[in-house]
Amino acid sequence: MKILVINAGSSSLKYQLINMEDESVIAKGNCDRIGIDGHIKHTTFDGRTVDTDCKFPTHTEAFEKLVEVLTTGDASVLSSMSEISAVGHRIVQGAEIFNKTTLVTDEVIQQIDDLSELAPVHNHPHALALRACKKVIPETTPQVAVFDTAFHQTMPEKAYMFGMPYECYEKFHVRKYGFHGTSHRFVTQALADAMGRDIKDLKIVSCHLGNGSSITAVEGGKSIDTSMGFTPLDGVIMGTRSGCVDASAVTFVASKLGLSPSEMSDYLNKRSGFLGISGISSDNRDITAAANDGDRRAQLVGEMLRYEIKKYIGSYAAIMNGLDAVLFTGGIGENSDDLRADVCRNMEYLGIKMNEKVNEGMRGKLCKISAPDSKVEVWVVPTNEELLIARDTKELVENM
Repeated sequence: MKILVINAGSSSLKYQLINMEDESVIAKGNCDRIGIDGHIKHTTFDGRTVDTDCKFPTHTEAFEKLVEVLTTGDASVLSSMSEISAVGHRIVQGAEIFNKTTLVTDEVIQQIDDLSELAPVHNHPHALALRACKKVIPETTPQVAVFDTAFHQTMPEKAYMFGMPYECYEKFHVRKYGFHGTSHRFVTQALADAMGRDIKDLKIVSCHLGNGSSITAVEGGKSIDTSMGFTPLDGVIMGTRSGCVDASAVTFVASKLGLSPSEMSDYLNKRSGFLGISGISSDNRDITAAANDGDRRAQLVGEMLRYEIKKYIGSYAAIMNGLDAVLFTGGIGENSDDLRADVCRNMEYLGIKMNEKVNEGMRGKLCKISAPDSKVEVWVVPTNEELLIARDTKELVENM
């Protein structure tokens, strides 16, 4: 069985074609700059490539080009699209409507589009991509939606409600939704497998750290709390996102700068975080280099991020009444050994003790980095959201 996995953004269409017999990637790529000018980069499992400018007025043209490079030319991997058993789509916001992987219908696409107010940057582009895919992919090929928010639908009401008038929840669906659910679900199960434990018996804090970051308390395989909230803005400081900020500070700054609500949202989402504090970059690699060169504001970014991660680990251990493991994943979590060491330092009271030699230089590999006598295990667990989407898609299609 071959599954095509799609991750669509407002101006991009990332994809992977996965052979589910051995879960290997047959080809992957990205149709970029949709609606601007257009570019595709496509790479096969054996190194053949297509890297060229294209015209992508809409997502439909991007899908047409995707089909073209998969089925024709020197970098083709399929004789026709009929070889694909299903298409799995990553969808960011499913709200309370979608709490599990769902077969795509016209009604489902409209419901996803209707949720755009809750995820304006993501859901409308997802709907555009779903409609474009229907135009290009054979009608007999099932399409499946896998929702980032679905994993967090197990949070109890006391965790997802805000202390605002209840009518805000009833009328406007304002609550914590959480994000990165596909990643947290994948890595926590991968960790349980690596530990040789049943995930139902584990209490895990999962730290997905990248340009966007979220931390999740996973008890018995279920999300019971997470750092991102109503939108992916909440939680720890991120590349360009502020993370948690007192709401009164938001209204105060908006008033001082004369910003509208949408302008203030842009200020917090695109001009804050690592970029806003450092004044240098939103990329952690640039921040780290500047910090090593003595830049005080870059150093402050690192200190803030480490401090906030440590706070979440401690608070989540408290709500779970214990902790079996902490895992690090995502671009920063998998590759920043110094961040992992700093976060876990001085946490012996929780039973965390690092193996500094193993942690040092460990990048992007599944590995236990805690000391043999550490009561709480600490791991690096590479994430693979595309594979989880493919697995979910395969399971749903086989049970149709």
